[in-house]
Amino acid sequence: MSEYSEDALARIVAALSAHRDPDRAVGMSRYMRGQFPFLGIPTGERRAVHKVALAGLPAPSETDLTGFALGVYALPEREYQYVAVDHVVRHVRVCGPRFLAVARDLITMKSWWDTVDGLAARVVGPLVLSHPALAAEMDRWIEDDNIWLARTAILHQLTYKGRTDEARLFRYSERRAGDREFFIRKAIGWALREYSKTNPAAVQAFIAKNDTKLSGLSKREGTLWITGRKPRRNNAP
Repeated sequence: MSEYSEDALARIVAALSAHRDPDRAVGMSRYMRGQFPFLGIPTGERRAVHKVALAGLPAPSETDLTGFALGVYALPEREYQYVAVDHVVRHVRVCGPRFLAVARDLITMKSWWDTVDGLAARVVGPLVLSHPALAAEMDRWIEDDNIWLARTAILHQLTYKGRTDEARLFRYSERRAGDREFFIRKAIGWALREYSKTNPAAVQAFIAKNDTKLSGLSKREGTLWITGRKPRRNNAP
């Protein structure tokens, strides 16, 4: 671990520990189905503490970012994983194609939608866009038995808009259309829904063509904007 990583990690642990709220932590853990312990720090407060704690540090290198992210991720409370995701998202521009392996580690550790989705759209997505050869790795992830890697492959183009590789999006959606896993079906619908804002006719045609393959959930989610409905709050997962 680099000097930056060690310093940043120590600062974050000290700062977040000082804001621990055991009573609030109970409810936060319950909301996440008891899968993770929490410090009890709301998102806005956590991000403010994060910003202040690391103020004055130089911009990290890819090596610094790797050490910090993996170090923070190893800590038990869920807020530390959120800090890792936020920090990687903030500094993803310093990362080269080799960082995809680090992102893979983060996606497959302590996996749940609350961390995976940010990594998918805001870390893996920018990496693949900047380094198109990484799309071949997405072709492998969509076939993976790990649902979070497959979900990431489906969602990595979520913010691409007009730069979306439409053929890849549709191919991935069709490939996993018969999957019975909720998080895969929801991801397909979410990805189609976002792309429908750019090319609604293409999405509508794809859904019609694959009507018997796609789940009802994927179709409902994928046509929300086309039909003029609005997604409910927290509808993304």
